[in-house]
Amino acid sequence: MAVRVRYAPSPTGVPHVGNIRAALFNWLFARHEGGAFIVRLEDTDRTRYVEGSERAIFDSLAWLGLDYDEGPDPADPSRDIGDHGPYMQSRRVKTYNRYADQLIEAGHAYRCYCTPERLAEVRKDLQRRKLPPKYDRNCRDLPGTERKKLESQALPCVVRFKTPLTGQTAFNDLVRGDIVFENDTLDDFVLLKSDGFPVYHLANIVDDKLMEITHVLRGDEWLSSTPRHVLLYQAFGWEPPIFAHLPMILGSDKAKLSKRHGDTSVLAFRDRGFLPEALFNFLGLLGWSLDDHTEIIDRETFIRHFSLDRVLANPAVFNFDKLTWMNGVYIRELPEEELAERTAPFLEDHLGKSIDRNLLNLSSLLSVSASNC
Repeated sequence: MAVRVRYAPSPTGVPHVGNIRAALFNWLFARHEGGAFIVRLEDTDRTRYVEGSERAIFDSLAWLGLDYDEGPDPADPSRDIGDHGPYMQSRRVKTYNRYADQLIEAGHAYRCYCTPERLAEVRKDLQRRKLPPKYDRNCRDLPGTERKKLESQALPCVVRFKTPLTGQTAFNDLVRGDIVFENDTLDDFVLLKSDGFPVYHLANIVDDKLMEITHVLRGDEWLSSTPRHVLLYQAFGWEPPIFAHLPMILGSDKAKLSKRHGDTSVLAFRDRGFLPEALFNFLGLLGWSLDDHTEIIDRETFIRHFSLDRVLANPAVFNFDKLTWMNGVYIRELPEEELAERTAPFLEDHLGKSIDRNLLNLSSLLSVSASNC
């Protein structure tokens, strides 16, 4: 089986290190296995769209050297590289609607006509009773005559999945082992919104199937969504991909890494003078290890040894001091001419003017600076 993995960011801002760590692990796995690394933009939630996010995604990948085999053309995301496109979900809406209709016809989904006001009342009632917020399945088993009447009125509606009321949904995760969810804890989750756009669950599994994704490597925040995805695969009669949920990244205070720990976007580290080799090395060790002592690992060694059985289940700590140390190691290993070439843009930005990169004293100055890193 040829390995096909994907990195599927949403254009909702500049990619942070947790997001790009997932891209890196997918890239390493694909390169180790001689497979394909696919980029797919999950851009169907237009309320969260941030202008310029696509460019930030492409720039982050390019700066770290994470080339992809299929995906949107960085020069023009509306054009595709590869044979499984479009690679932007906003261009695949008709496909999702078609598959939602298949589920309805097969009895695995239904149209829900509950108004936002009614749903708000249901939530309030559950909160008063200190119960978890779940849809009460009001439209799940409407009599045929009533459903036809509602359909004839062309009322706004969403499409919901008809989750089994009993039993269990189980799957194997390469990092966490066998996992079981009780179906009665799951909701009749939405597949299509009232505007016809899909939610994550439907679009994600339809795309993974049509793009022939073999392994899904993603952050463990998606673990709770996986039983929904497995149920969808079963409803369609498809074989699920192999799952591997990557460990959470924590700050030095052992809390989940977030904005309060500072700007952790990849491009922010680039702009602060960190080398891509250093960040690549550092992120590659967040949840994976070569052995119990090696810290400095080059790209080719990562590719040669990367395997999913070495991915750790426990959270990884983002140690800024360690990243700074690692960056210093890589800076000191640079030849003087390359160090001058890489440093010159920062000096020019600081001075507000261009400088002659061939100046002898620049190399001398940089040698002294590098020795202090």
